[in-house]
Amino acid sequence: MERFEKGINRKGTNCVKWDVPFVTEGVQPMWIADMDFEVAPAITENLKNITSQGAFGYQFLSENYYQSIINWMERRHRYKVAREEICYVPNVVLGLSFAVQAVSEPGDEIIIQTPVYGPFFRVVEDNQRVLVESKLKEENGYYTMDMEDFERKITPKTKAVILCNPHNPSGRVWTKEELEQLAEICMRHHLYIISDDIHCELVRAGQKHTFISSLSEEVRRRSIICTSPSKAFNLAGIHVANCFISDEELRGKFMEIAEKSHAAESNAFVEAALRGAYDESEEWLLALNDYLDQNIDYFVSYIEKEISGIKVRRPEGTYLVWADCRKLGIKEERVREFLLDTCKIAVNDGEFFGKEGRGFVRFNLACPLSQIKGALENLKKGIETL
Repeated sequence: MERFEKGINRKGTNCVKWDVPFVTEGVQPMWIADMDFEVAPAITENLKNITSQGAFGYQFLSENYYQSIINWMERRHRYKVAREEICYVPNVVLGLSFAVQAVSEPGDEIIIQTPVYGPFFRVVEDNQRVLVESKLKEENGYYTMDMEDFERKITPKTKAVILCNPHNPSGRVWTKEELEQLAEICMRHHLYIISDDIHCELVRAGQKHTFISSLSEEVRRRSIICTSPSKAFNLAGIHVANCFISDEELRGKFMEIAEKSHAAESNAFVEAALRGAYDESEEWLLALNDYLDQNIDYFVSYIEKEISGIKVRRPEGTYLVWADCRKLGIKEERVREFLLDTCKIAVNDGEFFGKEGRGFVRFNLACPLSQIKGALENLKKGIETL
């Protein structure tokens, strides 16, 4: 636990989280989803070995890279992935974009389940597809899929759904039963499933993540699973992600799009970072999840006991907490501004996740507990001024 409580000073490193203009002196940044912890020692050591080579020219990914992914998925998730299924992409959002292009044509419809991670909207609309929203059901902060609404939104022009599992921002880890219901509807209507599983390693105690493609061979053939070590091991700046595509024809379309976008080449640090994470840092990840459980339990308990006007629910996955601020008595469009200016906390505004997010904010708890305690004290004092 000590390694995480120590944290790391990222100020002045061109860090998006800490060095943007609105994170002024005294503001605690709890917004963009990366972590204020040192990465696992094995990853740092691997990257040092690469820098010692003294040259950073064109490089390809070795078979060791792919075997590392295969071993990790089998060991951690009991999920068998074949070498040929693995498609490297620089990040998951690019993978989502290529997937949308691979399964549809301009003018076709893609369904997303809102509120949801902001780039889902963009990868549909930026590729000239028609965005269709199916709202999740929310009851006392707990979100479920509205299967009737989802199926009602399907038309002959609908080609795919983009799934977020675990869900960002609500923190739901979809159960096998929920995924089976969704998959049954998709298969019946011949839809593809594009699944963002980037948070699959960050599952809270007592929860279990399921890849939707593991449900059946039919579902697997019509799925594109997007994964990355970037969230769990704090590697967003390395640009490493992988999409699993079982169907050979679909995989060919996907990789052709990636190559035409000149985004199929990795950089000199990709393999070293991924192998340092997957081959040598599982114990570090277990300790991280224990620490995050502690942070989340403290945060949720404090809000419930000490702060009125904000409702939170313990997330089942991720290190993010989705907070309902609609009872604060502040205009919905001013909640983020109030938290920043009065409480000195930078958060993600709920509307980033769609119109269903109005009046909500998202807190990032991947930081030392001492920082969370300070932020909560500021939050309590700020709300008392209302």
